[in-house]
Amino acid sequence: MKKISTDKAPAAIGPYSQGIIAGDFLFASGQIPIIPETGMIAEGDITVQAEQALKNVGEILKEAGGSYDNVVKTTCFLADMNDFAAFNEVYGQFFVNTLPARSCVAVKTLPKNVLCEVEVIAYLKK
Repeated sequence: MKKISTDKAPAAIGPYSQGIIAGDFLFASGQIPIIPETGMIAEGDITVQAEQALKNVGEILKEAGGSYDNVVKTTCFLADMNDFAAFNEVYGQFFVNTLPARSCVAVKTLPKNVLCEVEVIAYLKK
C-alpha cells in the first residue's frame, strides 16, 4: 500500500490519510470544501462548497496519477437533501467522460458543519 499526500488538497484533520493506493485502486478519504491555501471553508451555498470539495478530490486523484475519469465509485454526503439537484449540477461538471457508480445520502452533520463531503474510489491501472 502507498500513502497519497498533497498540499494541493486539505491536510487530514484527524488520524487518517488523504488517500491510499492498494494494488490498482485509490481509496480517497472524503473531501470537504476546505480551501487548501488558507485552511478555511469555502463560504457560500452548496454549489460553491461542492465545487471546492470536488476540486480537492481532483488534486488527490492527480497526486495518485489519475483523474476524474479513473473514478469508479463515489460516495456523496449532503447536510440537506434539498441541495441534491444543485449538488448534481456541480457534480456533473466534474464527471463528464465517465459516470461512476454513486451513493448520495443526507446526514445529520458533517465535519466543520459544511454542506457536503465527497469520497472516491478510483481504478488507476493504465
